[in-house]
Amino acid sequence: MQRSIHIHLLLVLCFPLLSVAQFRKYSNEFLNIGAGARGLAMGAAQVGSVEDATAGYWNPAGLIEVKDNANGVLMHADYFAGIAKYDYAALAVPVQNNKRTLGFSLLRFAVDDIPNTLFLVEPDGSLNYNNIQSFSSADYAFLFSLAQEIKKSDHHTLNFGASAKIIYRKVGSFASAWGFGVDAGLIMKGNRWSAALMAKDITTTFNAWSFHFTEREKQALYLTKNNIPLQSTEMTAPRIVLGGTYQFYISEAVSLLTEANLDLTFDGKRNTILSSNPISIDPHAGIEASIKKSFFIRAGVTNFQKGLADKDTINQKRVWIYQPSIGAGFKIKNVSIDYAFTNLANQESPLYTHVFSLKLNFIKKNEN
Repeated sequence: MQRSIHIHLLLVLCFPLLSVAQFRKYSNEFLNIGAGARGLAMGAAQVGSVEDATAGYWNPAGLIEVKDNANGVLMHADYFAGIAKYDYAALAVPVQNNKRTLGFSLLRFAVDDIPNTLFLVEPDGSLNYNNIQSFSSADYAFLFSLAQEIKKSDHHTLNFGASAKIIYRKVGSFASAWGFGVDAGLIMKGNRWSAALMAKDITTTFNAWSFHFTEREKQALYLTKNNIPLQSTEMTAPRIVLGGTYQFYISEAVSLLTEANLDLTFDGKRNTILSSNPISIDPHAGIEASIKKSFFIRAGVTNFQKGLADKDTINQKRVWIYQPSIGAGFKIKNVSIDYAFTNLANQESPLYTHVFSLKLNFIKKNEN
């Protein structure tokens, strides 16, 4: 029992860190959650249509669509019935006569009040619940983005953007890591269409972990035959996202925006619709209906994968599951409020998540 308790704690702390200096398929997954209720409601299909401060996350080339005034976005979401909390903030500032835009983004994903049962069992085998303390596991990312207009003609525009990201991850007092990576993107946009490419972690993103166990903690881990990690390097392989959009005008007041994305990964077979070695492809799509550019209705689907059927008691029947989402939003002058309603790809007993975000256009005083 004592060994089991310690192993559970160690898995929480070190599961992503057991491999030293090698690529991991699911490294820095908190950076793949999304940003902004609009994007999450559209099934995370955003690399071609994003045009606000969240572009620093989805595709930094889209920041160039922030014209004249700065734009800011705030978002909060609870996951797993409030166990995990996800917060996001972003700011986009146009410069050089709207031909260049700067972006700043901050993400935090955290699980707080995790019980530390390392000293629950006393040397004599008795349980001492007074020894249980709590700690937090938090992941942070800081993104610094730049978008530049490359070409503009009567028929289309071509924009480029890049984001440098600094990552900080901390697991209580036991472990911490610093990481660095670069994303870059292109968007070509016509009157009704756009084509986009987003390259994530193009430099390979590194996380260098260090561990800080006390002598008492080391002794407990040693006595229960658990390894004591010293340091580890976690690497995130590059991936490419391709996207395309098309806008339909139903009337003067109503329009319909559609977008489809393809996520291409190069680290071997994944549980996706197209799975091969070394390339796997994961599609997702979204749609947005706009009424007078003031009220919006959105829907999307993402995260297609094969899983066990919910009612399968012998763990043999595998079915395709997916993550649907819906949402809405409205805009009043320079303020927009957006909402998304998603689940975590569990068809029979889904875990629902409500996401809200607030967007502000900071109007200059001389424009009022």
